Amino acid sequence: MNNNDTRSKLENIIKGIVIEGAEDNCTTIRNLLCTSFSTSTTVKRDFESKAIVKEEQAGFLKKYAQQKAIWITHPPAPSQFLARGGEATVYFDAQNKSVVKLNDGVYYATWLEFFNSIVIHNLLFSNTAYTFLGFIEADGIFQAVMRQPFVTSDSAVDLADVKKLLSYNGFENRLRKGVPTNNYYNKELGIILEDIHDENVIVNSETLFFIDTVFYTAFQNN
Repeated sequence: MNNNDTRSKLENIIKGIVIEGAEDNCTTIRNLLCTSFSTSTTVKRDFESKAIVKEEQAGFLKKYAQQKAIWITHPPAPSQFLARGGEATVYFDAQNKSVVKLNDGVYYATWLEFFNSIVIHNLLFSNTAYTFLGFIEADGIFQAVMRQPFVTSDSAVDLADVKKLLSYNGFENRLRKGVPTNNYYNKELGIILEDIHDENVIVNSETLFFIDTVFYTAFQNN
């Protein structure tokens, strides 16, 4: 999961520094926001005070998308609909063996924090990496359109295996009143990983696939 290049990129994300040499669209958008708006090294707080910033970022990204021809005018067909989650509407793309997710970024205080999370996911879980397709306004809501490989399950996930893998990579399970939660923290890297339950991790051929992750950056456990 980790190597020196990955660690260097993670450190840049946490420090709010542009990731040099990256050519994927997710990192391109992240770098664009990073150079156009002030960054914060500690997130998952101050949602109300950052609401104006998030709205400004949405307007900025809409103009950028229209200029770069990545503004999407129509969502996938209703016949492709799979599910609606906490922040994303999911559609099945049989031709590309993938899912398309319309994500409103509701779990994040800003769109920069959303794309930080996406880039972190792609660095740590490359077998389910996201591809950024563009932006859309669906039902009057500004959303990012993401593609992700479609993975089927061939057995039930054992959360003990998930905990073991994450622990091996430096993520400690966070406790609440002494009880384990679905949240993890990597103190060395300063990364919080939340909402890791049995619907967000899939097992296929004895391999764990993390399909929905929520990352936050923080220098200290809070």
